[in-house]
Amino acid sequence: MKNIAILAGGYSSERVISVKSAAQVHHWLDKSKYNGYIIDISKDKWFLSGKEEVLVDKNDFSITLKGEKIKFDFAYIIIHGTPGEDGLLQGYLETAGIPHSTCDTLTGSLTFNKYFCKTYLEKFGIVTAKSVLLKKGQSIEADAIIKELGLPVFVKPNNGGSSFGTTKVKEAGSFMSAVEEAFKEDPQVIVEEFIAGREITCGVFKSSSETLLFPVTEIITQREFFDYEAKYLPGVTREVTPAEIPDSLRDECQQLCSRIYDLLNCKGIVRVDYIVKNDLLYFLEINTVPGMSEFSIIPQQAAKFGIEMKELLNKVIEDCSRK
Repeated sequence: MKNIAILAGGYSSERVISVKSAAQVHHWLDKSKYNGYIIDISKDKWFLSGKEEVLVDKNDFSITLKGEKIKFDFAYIIIHGTPGEDGLLQGYLETAGIPHSTCDTLTGSLTFNKYFCKTYLEKFGIVTAKSVLLKKGQSIEADAIIKELGLPVFVKPNNGGSSFGTTKVKEAGSFMSAVEEAFKEDPQVIVEEFIAGREITCGVFKSSSETLLFPVTEIITQREFFDYEAKYLPGVTREVTPAEIPDSLRDECQQLCSRIYDLLNCKGIVRVDYIVKNDLLYFLEINTVPGMSEFSIIPQQAAKFGIEMKELLNKVIEDCSRK
């Protein structure tokens, strides 16, 4: 049986979400095919979850448990944020020759940088909201940015997720404090025009032999936007799967997700988020390591699609293990 390292934790504020997702992935893993080990990754050390004294030997990606050396055959990355979603772990694994569940180093780096990803996709006619990139230490012309993008705007870390450090700014006087809040999460900040519309999202998995386009989900929240509380506190948000949208819009969304998957050279399961205004799809971002907790969107979509998570994980591991 193959030994599967389920990589969890990470360095960012999304760590707590990652740990929940990893536990669920371990639960879903096909125990007749795989031995699953949750590996907690922090800046200080990599260790077997629940056994901090059992450290990962990074030279050969292994652990020693009860005197037995266990080498991992595959890494299922479920770290939201750095280093699991931005290409860093992928680089290590690819150098070590260990297959893994998500995009390669280049794609991970590109997709994690919201501004660069949007700029890249715009070259292929993908519609996105207007945005401005800010860098820590540079002078910031708040009035000029607001004049260009209007109000309200979203201010958020350029590299990050789960809406940590994200603010919807309605008044010019609140702009700089929102920027400072975002800089706490990342040295780059993206300021994005507000598009009033419906938020929808769709998961995709492609293997060498098949394409799975999952049902579209509409996200309806009582909050100002789909922030951390809206994502993770019960009762704050409704996630409607399948979304109550025209079939034509559903088909367009799924096909656009498929195209973006290919344009970005994705691998494994991804989820693409949009705002719909006047039947036009505005690309928001792509999640190359989407949440996998019991109540996350991908498991919801998989259930409506008619595939069990154990089978879906089998497909990912088998396809991504191919050289």
